[in-house]
Amino acid sequence: MSTFFWLPAGYNVKSFNKHATLDLIRFSGVGLSRTELADQMGLTRAAVSLIVNDLLESEVVQEAESRSAPSGRPPIVLEINPNRGIVGAIDMGATHTSIALADFTAKILQESEFPFDIKNGPKICIEEVDRNLQIMMSELNISFSDLTAVGVGVPGPVITEAGMVIAPPIMPGWDHFPIRETLEKKWGCPVTLNNDAELGALGEWAYGAGRGEKNIAYIKVGSGVGAGLILNQQIYGGTTGAAGEIGHLTIDENGPLCNCGNHGCLEAFAGGHAIARQGQSLARSGKRTLLSDLPTENITALDVAEAARRGDLHAQEILRRAGESIGIAIAGLINLFNPSVVIIGGGVAQAGDTLTAPIRQAVRERAMRASEQSVHITTGMLGRRSLLIGATVQAINVAIHIAAENKNSFSDASAKVEALEVNQTS
Repeated sequence: MSTFFWLPAGYNVKSFNKHATLDLIRFSGVGLSRTELADQMGLTRAAVSLIVNDLLESEVVQEAESRSAPSGRPPIVLEINPNRGIVGAIDMGATHTSIALADFTAKILQESEFPFDIKNGPKICIEEVDRNLQIMMSELNISFSDLTAVGVGVPGPVITEAGMVIAPPIMPGWDHFPIRETLEKKWGCPVTLNNDAELGALGEWAYGAGRGEKNIAYIKVGSGVGAGLILNQQIYGGTTGAAGEIGHLTIDENGPLCNCGNHGCLEAFAGGHAIARQGQSLARSGKRTLLSDLPTENITALDVAEAARRGDLHAQEILRRAGESIGIAIAGLINLFNPSVVIIGGGVAQAGDTLTAPIRQAVRERAMRASEQSVHITTGMLGRRSLLIGATVQAINVAIHIAAENKNSFSDASAKVEALEVNQTS
């Protein structure tokens, strides 16, 4: 059973059962009948009927005919009411940011992406995000009072309870800045804050390559390298929420200097910045490479990945070495946590097998056999959207359970969401 849900202070067994039932419906994908809910919850049908009636009254769920019935009269199932509210999602990256608005089923209603430099610091960056979010909302004729919650992802170690990042290697000026508190005051709604790789894991677990699995790892290879873990169907953040910094595992203590100040971290060998530097060196080397056609100082990891995809042997070698280093780290992660699926995501994952083949080879050579034989290593199904979808899921985690507890909250949201849905299909 998924237990991602938010619970009010002083919750009791009745509240727990209601919110657990709601999450079963959310993540079923096809809706569940009252009988199926009773079986999965281990409750009597009478108890489930009381819970369902409460959820129907709060309008967070609705009745529908089953779309998966093989024949005959389709049974009535419970599904999430998509029109119950609007949530926001923000994937705040090192060099770009994506924002979206979604309904309560995580269907994206509108999204956009814009260039962004996380090194500009919190004041400038938050103003940019706020301005772009306001533009999007004005285009859809909605206001901040219509937002029920916003999920935010950042490329640094997040202390979840504090709503801030601590000593983020690629986010200068953000250390201990109260991100969540600042955004909640600005937008007037609950804000969740997570590490970006955690959100990638959540997005793929809920709607992508990890759907239906209990234990997965998501490895984001972007400007840096991070890991998001779903263990026993819950985000694993460790004691403070800062778990998953796989990019700062030491691969070679005599290796290059990392942004964190140590030498030989995985990120210094295989992060996007490291791959870009190697691509720039290749372009200057005089060797025959597709990268020679590009302005050397502007070469990015994505350029290296594209050159490799087009058959550039030297670019492929850069990614092979990066993949081998990532595979060594993943082998250790597999030995520790024994996930059933490891998902490779982030922009550099666009290189496909050029990156994933050496990852798989290193895992075969280094992971313990009992764990290695049971793990599937794949690229994400959601692509770069996985983080945005994960941020959407986190926002819904909060908003939908608040709505379930407060029958009159977000009362005017339904008509607005329904209008947006109609506009999308017209």
